[in-house]
Amino acid sequence: MFFKIIMYYILGYATISVEGYFIERFINICISKNILLWNMKRKKSSFLFANIAIKDFKKIRQIAKTTKCHVKIEKKKGLPFILHKYKKRKIFVGLLIAITLIIFGLSNFIWNIEITGENSISKEELLNELNEYGLKTGILKTKVNTKEIINNIRLNRDDIAWIGMKIKGTNIIVEIVEADKKPDIIDENEYCNIVSNKEGIITKINVQNGTALVKVGDIVTKR
Repeated sequence: MFFKIIMYYILGYATISVEGYFIERFINICISKNILLWNMKRKKSSFLFANIAIKDFKKIRQIAKTTKCHVKIEKKKGLPFILHKYKKRKIFVGLLIAITLIIFGLSNFIWNIEITGENSISKEELLNELNEYGLKTGILKTKVNTKEIINNIRLNRDDIAWIGMKIKGTNIIVEIVEADKKPDIIDENEYCNIVSNKEGIITKINVQNGTALVKVGDIVTKR
């Protein structure tokens, strides 16, 4: 969302006012058509201020007509209008262009690593391991080999059943599913003691392996 708004700032946006009794419907239709409205401020129940990309303004005219709302541009903002205003100030224009290039450049890097998944695995420990495999904040997106990192994690950890990675903007989302703990395996060939939970008298002994430590007629006490 942040970089989308930055992009609209570079391409130009407008602060609009929307007046009418069906503003909620107007907003819902804009959302359904993927038209971004941000910094929305309500004034009474029938008046709204919001920012919208210049390229989307024409699209909302029909929505305003459908919802019987009146839409008006209050102010145009963004880089194109600033450049037009200060077109004679070359240094200022040059700085704005440089800033724009820097923003575009920064959008090619990973600036946040988000680990998701309900589990007991230490996110800090996993983050350190991801760093060892080359996934660090500030790395170029093109240098992130997600398949190799995933394979390394799977090979070196038996507490993770599944791991997936998705790059979204300047974020990389790492989703993990914890493996079920393996049950303790009992070796049936190992020696063990037989303990009774009731009192009684031994009437028969059938020893297949080992040596019997009791005999017929012995009294068994409860333990």
